[in-house]
Amino acid sequence: MPLQIIRQDITKMHCDAIVNAANNTLLGGGGVDGMIHHAAGPELQEECMTLHGCETGQAKITKGYALPCRYVIHTVGPIWQGGGFGERELLTSCYRNSLALAAAYGCDSVAFPLLSSGIFGYPKAEALRVATETIKEFLADHDMTVYLTVFGRKSYLISSELYSDVRSYIDDHYVDTHMDRAAESSRRRALFSPMGKSKGAEKAAPNFAPMMSMSYDAAVAMPGAAPMAASLEDALKAVDESFSQMLLRKIDESGMTDAQCYKKANIDRKLFSKIRGDVNYKPSKPTALAFAVALELSLGETKDLLMKAGYALSRSSKFDIILEYFISRGQYDIYQINETLFAFDQALLGSLN
Repeated sequence: MPLQIIRQDITKMHCDAIVNAANNTLLGGGGVDGMIHHAAGPELQEECMTLHGCETGQAKITKGYALPCRYVIHTVGPIWQGGGFGERELLTSCYRNSLALAAAYGCDSVAFPLLSSGIFGYPKAEALRVATETIKEFLADHDMTVYLTVFGRKSYLISSELYSDVRSYIDDHYVDTHMDRAAESSRRRALFSPMGKSKGAEKAAPNFAPMMSMSYDAAVAMPGAAPMAASLEDALKAVDESFSQMLLRKIDESGMTDAQCYKKANIDRKLFSKIRGDVNYKPSKPTALAFAVALELSLGETKDLLMKAGYALSRSSKFDIILEYFISRGQYDIYQINETLFAFDQALLGSLN
């Protein structure tokens, strides 16, 4: 997955480069800056002294030293002053310049903190939006894995309005929310316990014995019976198109190129190649749904695509309900969907094979 939101200490990230939310001196400070300098060791500060500081919105690169990464990219985010002093443009510049440096130094993977969202005071939901939009723009033209690291799955990472709306939708549709557990337990005991049958239950219960002994030809001849294959060979010949075949057909129908589709789905190129090269490839559910979102399929079309991979949407799964919430509203921004899934502690689209 090219862009991943993860809960992790950035100093523990095993990737080519990590990004430091630095101050203008580059000589260390509080928060993420202090953590990175402490974990890297004194050599990092010694090299930073040779860089003579950094302007807000710009980025500079050093070695990683004791950190489990090759490089540290230092960028200085803007201090939030209400939004009317070019903060968004400067924050966007931080991400663009950091990503450009990572690409120039041959990095295949880079990890960011949520820049400016700590002591610099940038509102977290807005900082997250700038981050994902800028990274998305970069990944449209580059093959790189970008991690956005946060300390916790907090609802404030998305807007409170969106969080409340999704929360209400889950409450309205999640099976467990409305299930009367005591009544359900009693009903199951009555249904499956030999002693729990109500008076006349034997008479009311359907008798399956005739059907069990009925011949194949007789069953087929029953009024209203669905047509059945005459043999296993005939049944196998009737197999419908696979997930891979339906996906490629939908891509052609959409007018997108393969690259446009898998990038919009936040899917790695290598994974897409596997799917394209194997007509019987079975993707994970997050991957199948990522393509449904990228292709902007309707809810019905999404269910059809899922069925090809052996899945269905369930009202007992918060992950499924959140996807249904967005698709039913025609909202197909995969980064916003993933931010919401992260806030509700769910798997992200495109996160698994």
